[in-house]
Amino acid sequence: MGDAATMHNMSAADYLTWERSQPAKHEYHLGEVFAMAGGSPRHNFLSGAMIAELRAAVRGKGCHVLTSDQRISAERGQRYVYADSVVVCGPMETEPGTSDVLANPRVLVEVLSESTETYDRGKKWAAYQRLVSLTDYVLVAQASVRIEHYRREADGSWRYRVLEAGDTLTLANGAAVSIDAVYEGAFELAGD
Repeated sequence: MGDAATMHNMSAADYLTWERSQPAKHEYHLGEVFAMAGGSPRHNFLSGAMIAELRAAVRGKGCHVLTSDQRISAERGQRYVYADSVVVCGPMETEPGTSDVLANPRVLVEVLSESTETYDRGKKWAAYQRLVSLTDYVLVAQASVRIEHYRREADGSWRYRVLEAGDTLTLANGAAVSIDAVYEGAFELAGD
């Protein structure tokens, strides 16, 4: 998320209409609109690698992997965000009155950046936890081979696990992603 709000006191309906015509992405939080910053080459690589590995992992499981352009309703009428990659299983549900605001993400992935890490771990994660459809939240580090995985348990609590080189990320639906495959070649590119 960008460092400064670009607009204040905008209604959710006005934001959605305005955002659809913008060349760059913006997130919406309780009436404030924030510009999203671009990512480093390593950030973009890791985002793409996660999309590719997730796509292979969920093939045949009735799921679709979406890119960072997918708008997500983190809290209807209050918070609209973008993740670096999204997995939807079963029919895609959208917020009522829209055709492009995802309401039922199953897996959300954020590639951490210096400028967004606090937000991704804080307010954004707090909003994500309220999504009843969400089963997995994945944080991908840029500085080292490290993925943090939050998985929703049957009682609604979140189990936290750190994954490193040689490990496998196993999602709640059983899909498995090799950590080594995600990071292969990543450190040849500039990070932040």
